Amino acid sequence: MRGSLSRVFPLFIWVAIDIVLWGFITRYLNTVTSSGYNFVPALLGAVLLWDFQTRVMQGVAMAFFEDVWSRNFLNIFATPLSITEYLAGLVLTSIATSAVSLVVMLLVASLVFGLSLFVYGIMLVPFLLVLFLFGIALGILGAAVVLRLGPSAEWFVWPIPAVVSPFVGVFYPVATLPTWMQYVSYFLPPSYVFEGMRALVSGNSMPGIMLVWGALLSLLYILLACRLFTRVYRQAVRTGLIARYSAESVS
Repeated sequence: MRGSLSRVFPLFIWVAIDIVLWGFITRYLNTVTSSGYNFVPALLGAVLLWDFQTRVMQGVAMAFFEDVWSRNFLNIFATPLSITEYLAGLVLTSIATSAVSLVVMLLVASLVFGLSLFVYGIMLVPFLLVLFLFGIALGILGAAVVLRLGPSAEWFVWPIPAVVSPFVGVFYPVATLPTWMQYVSYFLPPSYVFEGMRALVSGNSMPGIMLVWGALLSLLYILLACRLFTRVYRQAVRTGLIARYSAESVS
């Protein structure tokens, strides 16, 4: 990354653009509504939190894809490196990259659009923790999909945040959703984060059990994703798939 600007810029360029775009949208909404409701902590805060989770997921996936694109994947697993160590490396890489993105988003949102983190109080920490854990689970899941289906399957991974977002109520309450979508949202940790965030912004209290449940679900999904990745890897080794992994697609 030190020798390539093309790897450094994506850490903050896209998140900065998102915050600027949604920041001006929230300013506009504040001027056209007569209720006096402040959309900055509710809407811009939701964008910030969702972008953070997306960057966490992409941090894990991109570290894996770098090995795929450079055709270095087989070389890595020819070493004594264990699956646990490899996945831990992906997570540590994601922590580093998502931390940069988070700092940039916080600076732009607070300095340009006046988003005060004191609105969320200490609850901002568990909010970020739940989203971080779920982002790790999605990133490992995406890596497992590409490991099983081949490099061209990365296009199944990028839309995952967009597919999940309607179910978790990033921009609207979960109660707005149809009944069947609400049932799905109960099993998605981010829904508890965004419901709690809106409750705080509205001046209401939020049950702590909501975030506990969201954190437990995130941990469960991490374990399931790691289990899936391990099983896919072992199958790839057993069938010889890993030796043919430089192909564009694998059936």
